[in-house]
Amino acid sequence: MNKKYIIKESKVFDEIIKSGKKIKNYNFIVFFQEKEQSFNKYGIAVPKKVGKAHIRNKLKRKIRAILRIYNKSYEKNYNCIIIIRNSCLNLSYQELKSSLENLLDKIK
Repeated sequence: MNKKYIIKESKVFDEIIKSGKKIKNYNFIVFFQEKEQSFNKYGIAVPKKVGKAHIRNKLKRKIRAILRIYNKSYEKNYNCIIIIRNSCLNLSYQELKSSLENLLDKIK
Protein backbone atom coordinates (compact mmCIF):
# COMPACT_ATOMS: atom_id res chain seq x y z
CA MET A 1 0.00 0.00 0.00
CA ASN A 2 1.33 3.42 -0.95
CA LYS A 3 2.31 5.82 1.86
CA LYS A 4 -0.36 8.35 0.92
CA TYR A 5 -3.06 5.77 1.82
CA ILE A 6 -1.75 5.13 5.36
CA ILE A 7 -2.64 6.91 8.60
CA LYS A 8 0.19 6.83 11.14
CA GLU A 9 -0.24 9.93 13.32
CA SER A 10 -1.76 9.26 16.73
CA LYS A 11 -3.64 12.59 16.62
CA VAL A 12 -5.51 11.49 13.51
CA PHE A 13 -6.19 8.04 15.04
CA ASP A 14 -7.64 9.67 18.17
CA GLU A 15 -9.74 12.15 16.18
CA ILE A 16 -11.30 9.45 14.00
CA ILE A 17 -11.99 7.19 16.99
CA LYS A 18 -13.58 10.00 19.02
CA SER A 19 -15.61 11.79 16.35
CA GLY A 20 -16.12 9.11 13.69
CA LYS A 21 -18.77 6.44 13.31
CA LYS A 22 -18.20 2.82 14.29
CA ILE A 23 -19.22 -0.51 12.81
CA LYS A 24 -18.07 -3.89 14.02
CA ASN A 25 -18.37 -7.62 13.61
CA TYR A 26 -16.83 -10.60 15.37
CA ASN A 27 -13.39 -10.06 13.81
CA PHE A 28 -12.95 -6.30 13.29
CA ILE A 29 -13.93 -2.87 14.56
CA VAL A 30 -13.89 -0.10 11.96
CA PHE A 31 -14.04 3.59 12.84
CA PHE A 32 -14.60 5.84 9.83
CA GLN A 33 -14.96 9.51 9.01
CA GLU A 34 -15.85 11.11 5.67
CA LYS A 35 -13.29 13.42 4.06
CA GLU A 36 -12.79 15.65 1.03
CA GLN A 37 -9.71 14.06 -0.57
CA SER A 38 -10.16 11.84 -3.59
CA PHE A 39 -8.75 8.68 -2.01
CA ASN A 40 -9.24 6.57 1.11
CA LYS A 41 -6.77 6.43 3.99
CA TYR A 42 -6.46 3.49 6.36
CA GLY A 43 -4.93 2.91 9.75
CA ILE A 44 -4.52 -0.59 11.15
CA ALA A 45 -4.26 -1.31 14.87
CA VAL A 46 -3.65 -4.65 16.55
CA PRO A 47 -3.70 -4.81 20.37
CA LYS A 48 -0.93 -6.66 22.21
CA LYS A 49 -3.52 -9.17 23.46
CA VAL A 50 -3.60 -10.70 19.98
CA GLY A 51 -0.10 -12.12 20.18
CA LYS A 52 3.59 -11.48 19.84
CA ALA A 53 4.99 -8.90 17.42
CA HIS A 54 5.56 -11.28 14.51
CA ILE A 55 1.94 -12.47 14.71
CA ARG A 56 0.57 -8.92 14.83
CA ASN A 57 2.76 -7.90 11.89
CA LYS A 58 1.62 -10.90 9.86
CA LEU A 59 -2.03 -9.94 10.44
CA LYS A 60 -1.33 -6.33 9.42
CA ARG A 61 0.36 -7.51 6.20
CA LYS A 62 -2.69 -9.62 5.35
CA ILE A 63 -5.06 -6.71 6.00
CA ARG A 64 -2.94 -4.35 3.85
CA ALA A 65 -3.03 -6.88 0.99
CA ILE A 66 -6.83 -7.12 1.28
CA LEU A 67 -7.16 -3.32 1.30
CA ARG A 68 -4.87 -2.95 -1.72
CA ILE A 69 -7.27 -5.08 -3.78
CA TYR A 70 -10.47 -3.73 -2.23
CA ASN A 71 -9.52 -0.06 -2.60
CA LYS A 72 -9.73 -0.27 -6.42
CA SER A 73 -13.51 -0.85 -6.35
CA TYR A 74 -14.35 1.54 -3.51
CA GLU A 75 -16.10 4.79 -4.48
CA LYS A 76 -16.52 6.93 -1.36
CA ASN A 77 -13.73 8.75 0.43
CA TYR A 78 -13.16 7.91 4.08
CA ASN A 79 -10.49 7.80 6.72
CA CYS A 80 -10.78 4.37 8.32
CA ILE A 81 -9.18 2.89 11.42
CA ILE A 82 -9.34 -0.92 11.44
CA ILE A 83 -8.87 -2.62 14.79
CA ILE A 84 -8.21 -6.35 14.57
CA ARG A 85 -9.77 -8.55 17.23
CA ASN A 86 -8.38 -11.70 18.83
CA SER A 87 -10.67 -13.98 16.81
CA CYS A 88 -8.69 -13.26 13.60
CA LEU A 89 -5.85 -15.55 14.67
CA ASN A 90 -7.64 -18.72 13.62
CA LEU A 91 -8.97 -17.45 10.28
CA SER A 92 -7.57 -18.13 6.84
CA TYR A 93 -6.82 -15.33 4.36
CA GLN A 94 -10.10 -15.89 2.49
CA GLU A 95 -12.14 -15.74 5.69
CA LEU A 96 -10.37 -12.53 6.74
CA LYS A 97 -10.99 -11.06 3.31
CA SER A 98 -14.71 -11.83 3.24
CA SER A 99 -15.21 -10.62 6.82
CA LEU A 100 -13.44 -7.29 6.24
CA GLU A 101 -15.03 -6.68 2.83
CA ASN A 102 -18.52 -7.30 4.24
CA LEU A 103 -17.83 -4.79 6.99
CA LEU A 104 -16.41 -2.17 4.61
CA ASP A 105 -19.37 -2.63 2.25
CA LYS A 106 -21.66 -1.49 5.07
CA ILE A 107 -19.94 1.90 4.98
CA LYS A 108 -21.03 2.48 1.39
